[in-house]
Amino acid sequence: MSTAVKPFKIPESVLVVIHTPALDVLLIRRADASEFWQSVTGSKDTLDEPLVLTAAREVAEETGIQCGEGTPLASQLVDWQLRNVYEIYPGWRARYEPGVTRNTEHLFGLCVPECLTPVLDAREHTDWRWLPYREAADACFSPSNAEAILLLPEFAR
Repeated sequence: MSTAVKPFKIPESVLVVIHTPALDVLLIRRADASEFWQSVTGSKDTLDEPLVLTAAREVAEETGIQCGEGTPLASQLVDWQLRNVYEIYPGWRARYEPGVTRNTEHLFGLCVPECLTPVLDAREHTDWRWLPYREAADACFSPSNAEAILLLPEFAR
């Protein structure tokens, strides 16, 4: 029996603000930190993975919403051309190569036609809710996530 070594996470990720035309925002609760509500987030699987593919993959994995190439929502997944560079929480640094302390997060928006019911992976998230964007920003544990949600009216035009 072989034990597979899990590769280190790549310190480049996406944050996808899923929202409706009325600016209601989907938040999901982390399984490993139940007080943490957030938008969809996730790291690149490979260094050369295009960010739009990372975003579509993470949305599908974390919510069951399909927005990759060839799907009806593909044109609604928009790269906001913004990024955040932030300090990785000390408790999560072991997931990265030794010495990596910062992550670069690329912001995306995904407009869905209505408040959909997500399908969560219980290993990652335990609950979900739709909130008006200002309330969603207030509910986020991550300041960069809250700031991204507050930008929503600018990008949803």
